[in-house]
Amino acid sequence: MKLIYSLLLILCGLVITNAQKTFTVQGTVQDFHDKTMLENAMVSLGDFTAKTDKSGKFSFNKIPYGNYTLIAKHPDCNDYTENVGVTQDVHLAITLEHHIGEIETVTVHGSHKTKGSVIMQTLNRADIERNSTENLGNLLTQISGVTALKTGNNISKPVIHGLYGSRISILNNGVKMAEQEWGVEHAPNVDVNDFEHIDVIKGASALKYGNEGVGGVVVLEPATIPKKDTLMGKVKISGISNGRGGEISANILKSWENQWFVKTGGSYKKLGDLYIPHHTLQNTGAEVNSFNFSFGNHSFMQGFDVSYSGINQEFGIFKGAHLGSPADFYKAINLGQPYFLDDFSYDITNPKQEVSHHIAKLSAYKRFADFGKISFQYSFQLNSRKEFDIRRGELTDLPSMDLRLITHSASLIHLIERTNWSLESGISGGFQDNYPNPATKARRLIPDYYRYDAGAFSVFKYQFNSKLNAEAGVRYDFSRYDAYKYYDESEWNSRYANIFPEFFVQKNDSRVLTRPILDYHNFSANLGLDYKPLNNLELKFNLSRADRTPNPAELFADGLHHSAAIMEEGDLNIKKETFYHANLSLISNFSVLKGLRLEVNPYVMLSDNFINQIPTGVVSTNRGVFPIWSYQQIKARIYGIDADLELNILDNLKWNTSFSTLRGDDLSNKEDLILMMPTNLRNAIEFKLNAPKNFYIRLENENVFKQNRFPIRNQNVDFIEDSQLMTKEVDLSSTPAAFTLFNASVGADVFKNLNLNVRINNIFNTEYREYLNRLRYFMPENGRNFIVTLKYNF
Repeated sequence: MKLIYSLLLILCGLVITNAQKTFTVQGTVQDFHDKTMLENAMVSLGDFTAKTDKSGKFSFNKIPYGNYTLIAKHPDCNDYTENVGVTQDVHLAITLEHHIGEIETVTVHGSHKTKGSVIMQTLNRADIERNSTENLGNLLTQISGVTALKTGNNISKPVIHGLYGSRISILNNGVKMAEQEWGVEHAPNVDVNDFEHIDVIKGASALKYGNEGVGGVVVLEPATIPKKDTLMGKVKISGISNGRGGEISANILKSWENQWFVKTGGSYKKLGDLYIPHHTLQNTGAEVNSFNFSFGNHSFMQGFDVSYSGINQEFGIFKGAHLGSPADFYKAINLGQPYFLDDFSYDITNPKQEVSHHIAKLSAYKRFADFGKISFQYSFQLNSRKEFDIRRGELTDLPSMDLRLITHSASLIHLIERTNWSLESGISGGFQDNYPNPATKARRLIPDYYRYDAGAFSVFKYQFNSKLNAEAGVRYDFSRYDAYKYYDESEWNSRYANIFPEFFVQKNDSRVLTRPILDYHNFSANLGLDYKPLNNLELKFNLSRADRTPNPAELFADGLHHSAAIMEEGDLNIKKETFYHANLSLISNFSVLKGLRLEVNPYVMLSDNFINQIPTGVVSTNRGVFPIWSYQQIKARIYGIDADLELNILDNLKWNTSFSTLRGDDLSNKEDLILMMPTNLRNAIEFKLNAPKNFYIRLENENVFKQNRFPIRNQNVDFIEDSQLMTKEVDLSSTPAAFTLFNASVGADVFKNLNLNVRINNIFNTEYREYLNRLRYFMPENGRNFIVTLKYNF
């Protein structure tokens, strides 16, 4: 018994001793990538807290025996959590991700920071949701220096600093859109409801996205996946007065704490014939539906996702743009004689276009402590475009153009970061197969072709100090076209037979079959600086050189592009396009009232081989009368300035204004460039109360000045009038008058999760025409439009 009592006393003594003994817990907090010690990191151990010193060290003294939850936090870092058993003195080496969101992406949202030199503006979620019934081209016109090139009132595409089409790259959730973007009336096939924010990068500074974005890049980004177990989504219903239609969209997301997620969404939009002041335009309705789905796992060290998105669009083309005689054509353009007005309908008849676009994407990434991050992406795109003309008899239901474009692309990117520098490099490859269906029994505007692409880039960023950052990038791209195209024998012999005899395949009656194989080697480079001499002043400067491969229309177009209501002529002699671009941004903040922010962005672009499209004639065919637009290469210069000002008058009242102007010169022909953006001035004043109902009211004013700089490209037409042959000049050059528009919107939370938004576009029902609408000769822009949107969040 004495032995048992002795053992019990010894064990109790040990327990009491351990319960009373304390230990030291110390360690370091460092960056995941370069092992830099992080100062001012907050470390908590149970109820005890400490902060790291300049060496990244922290220390806890007199920590009692036991188990604790350790949490380490640092600004712009992911939190670190670990369970720690304190049974002795403990030393910990904690690693945090400190650079995430700074170098891997050019975007700036919320608390994300960037030290890059790219010149960029962003539309946030509120901007998108308030205008969610608009297409992408119209939506982006809220950004200074950006306007829309239109074909009628439904179809628009973004123009940045006077450049559009294949000169603008559009990134849809990381995938560069490939969608016959060469056409002026080929609107981007995206549903803006799918995205949380949209960034516009001005200029050719974002080399990682390819060399073709010489005018800029539009980055469409979905919402970030929350790292928690949750189910969330939203449903929106909109009523639209102009077109007597509406739109419904829904999105739902399920995520788990283990960072798996699945999400899906879709939308449907239907409009009838559109209203202009005092009239309705026949056959201008639209029907659009979209669907998206994705799943994956996004942990810090590694992740992957698989996604699909598809959109189907059907647009009517105003019948008044397709006129049957030279006399009607002359009267419509020179005298503004109306055709095909009134008689509202939801039917979409010929002429029209049906477009579908599908994207499937697989992406994955893996981080390595010393080597950096490796990312891989593969995408598949299928674009189908059918354009229906006004045809007779058995051809009525046959499209006059039926194009199918398949695009495969893949990229592998490596990112490494160190204390003061980072290096991002990558390689990419792509393959395109364009197939114009011969069953249309119409001359193919764009021929069969294969396109092969390969590229490599490297972007180096260096931080000299807290005030100065620099960036330098280089890129090489190889492109090859392998096409099969028929030419009229007379055209081939007069234009190309002596220059490209190796392309000849065979002669069929009066037609010559050729196989053009064209190679392009493109080099691009960028140098950027970001300098903050004062706390309230930041200067960004970008100097770039970029080569662009000609698009298929510039090389091969040959025939009627019915939905643009023009005849197009390409040129095999066109070479690659080279741009030199200087872009400066000055951003300053002033202590005026509740804060004043001013950004001024002057720029200049030069090219000795600018690819320009201009009217060169008018032709009368059995399908109507159409102007001929031809491609040519010239020496060109474009320069201009954007300015943005935001003044916070009160805590809940702010005023925004933006101004943009540019000038384009055809230095070869000593005349103005065609289709350059007119000078514009936009103003908006907004009153907002975040609590308790998220109420806001906003009034907008848009002023577009008359474009006084344009080339004279009038053409002559012949027709019989009063039994006499008449020759009349068709005014294809004159620009529309200046105009002023007013818009207003108001919104608030009706209930806890239900929001109501009401918007009125063109409040005073102003009749106006836009210079950058290719159908401006035949129709004005939309009249007054009421849009009511109900949004339910869950």
